[in-house]
Amino acid sequence: MSTRQAAGAAAEDLAAAYLRRHGLAVVARNFRVRGGEIDLVCRDGATTVFVEVRLRRSTEFGGAAASITAAKQARLRHAALHWLARHGETPCRFDCVLLDRLADDAIEWLRDAIRA
Repeated sequence: MSTRQAAGAAAEDLAAAYLRRHGLAVVARNFRVRGGEIDLVCRDGATTVFVEVRLRRSTEFGGAAASITAAKQARLRHAALHWLARHGETPCRFDCVLLDRLADDAIEWLRDAIRA
């Protein structure tokens, strides 16, 4: 595993633990289909929550939030449609967990950040 992959996995670990502490149940990690991936799939009551985790240690190119482009959002929606087709349609939302370093106090959780 490369250093970048290890940092991404650590960011996902932090995000998953943070979301669990805030009442979400993590049901899947790194759900992949041809053309898209979802970092975390969670449940918040009856709602399926698709979570994109972004770690950006530099704001040189706009930071973590700016890195979630329209193309990335389309890939997330694509993967979410596959998830819902396989696991049953439920109300859903897209959240983002943004980190500028690997620390609990660096987490910014944006609920319903991406519109389907």
